[in-house]
Amino acid sequence: MEGKQVAQEFTDRVTIDVHAKYLLYLPDGYRTEGTKWPLVLFLHGSGERGTDLGLVKKHGPPMLVEAGRKYPFILVSPQCPEDEDWSIPMLKALLDTILERHPVDRSRIYLTGISRGGKGVWKFAVAYPDLFAAIAPICGWGDSTKVSVLKDVPTWVFHGKKDPVIAFEREESMVKNLKAAGGNVRFTAYPEAGHDCWTETYQNPGLYEWLLQQKKREKV
Repeated sequence: MEGKQVAQEFTDRVTIDVHAKYLLYLPDGYRTEGTKWPLVLFLHGSGERGTDLGLVKKHGPPMLVEAGRKYPFILVSPQCPEDEDWSIPMLKALLDTILERHPVDRSRIYLTGISRGGKGVWKFAVAYPDLFAAIAPICGWGDSTKVSVLKDVPTWVFHGKKDPVIAFEREESMVKNLKAAGGNVRFTAYPEAGHDCWTETYQNPGLYEWLLQQKKREKV
């Protein structure tokens, strides 16, 4: 109406180009015909961003693989561009590509990450809660008002109580809100640990045993 201000809205579809480098680990026996494999997606922290994939091997499962560790799952470790945050559209496109190219058990897709990657875990899982059989954010943070959508996603959270980089309370609030929503969540708080609590966490066989026990239920 002329001379008046009225509320309007529109819907459109926007297509963007995404790109990422990533490390891919395939387990022994990968080519066994008919086998579907669990998948772990690992998100690194701020210090490993850039274009040198070697940086991604500094911590976590990629570092352990480089040292000779064998895992019974496909491991995908993308690299975040320098000075950027984890892009959810990029991560979703990468995961879709992996699912197209590899024999993945889609009921056993797991997400884990450290620091900024821990933030990425929370953000990606909140955006696509139906994708993951379980998540394991480590010394991360996120929007605690949105975690209720993860109430059906088994979650194991790790954080050092003396973390000088990401305050312990930031992730603790994620856990509290998820528990309040009825979530299946475990919280390992390391009393004496600072920011690096991931070294101990990823060395723990119990983490991988727990992850691989989780299986996404099909909705009826």
